[in-house]
Amino acid sequence: MSVQWKGVMPAVTTKFTKEDQLDLDLFAHNLDAQLNAGVHGIVLGGTLGEASTLSVEEKRELTRFTSKHVNGQVPVMINIAEQSTKGAVLAAEQAQQDGADGLMMLPPMRYKAGDRETVEYFKAVANSTDLPIMVYNNPVDYKIEVTLPMFEQLLSCENIKAVKESTRDISNVTRIKNAFGDRLKIMTGVDTLALESLLMGADGWIAGLVCAFPAETVAIYELQRKGRIAEAIEIYRWFLPLLELDINPKLVQNIKLAEVATGLGSEQVRAPRLPLVGAERAHVLEVIKTGLANRPELPDYKS
Repeated sequence: MSVQWKGVMPAVTTKFTKEDQLDLDLFAHNLDAQLNAGVHGIVLGGTLGEASTLSVEEKRELTRFTSKHVNGQVPVMINIAEQSTKGAVLAAEQAQQDGADGLMMLPPMRYKAGDRETVEYFKAVANSTDLPIMVYNNPVDYKIEVTLPMFEQLLSCENIKAVKESTRDISNVTRIKNAFGDRLKIMTGVDTLALESLLMGADGWIAGLVCAFPAETVAIYELQRKGRIAEAIEIYRWFLPLLELDINPKLVQNIKLAEVATGLGSEQVRAPRLPLVGAERAHVLEVIKTGLANRPELPDYKS
């Protein structure tokens, strides 16, 4: 199905059993909660999905399973995070075979590519596939920034459609809009800047805490889209302490704890990650407990 680069798209966590196998039953339970809340797409195998610990076959199994389970209700994207151009081209080919509707692409992993190398990397993959591509621009975590001049070159590839904007610079939304108008869709990728980015013109939100709180996340997007800004802000202010769990090196463990609290997941992570312990765990649990105790009653955001 075609991808409309707008709305809320959860970067879903990958569910594991205690035996460290994919837990597809629990994964399906979370997918159903996302769909029932009204999300607009699903993103697999990102940082939150523990992509760096997944085998190629596990990524392919997740893609095939999700595509079948979602059954055309929303588009399914898979993250491409490879060390070589050859590997990225192969991953894109496999994604298309497995039923993905689009790709989220990081710059080359490990090697800090220069601007020209980064552009050629994205172009090579774009020219190898029919799938639409969202460039993941996160220089804070991945040390390579895709600048406006680089995007100007990349947009010669018609299937490069969107950017996951995670520079942490809110004014970058305006810069992109000024430079490219609607040619490059903007999906904000930082939970704690999400509403601000949407109000400045971002088209959608690749979200993290949505994994545990799908309805609240979609409500914020839909309310601001309909001009009900005060209502969106009220929910967002309640949400912010929880959203801050996403901008943390232990975001996977944090969000999985939140999923446990809302009945949408388990605490199982894949080593070298380990479940939280001690004061760190107590702090996260207290944030979640406070959030649940004050959970807002949502308006009918779907109508």
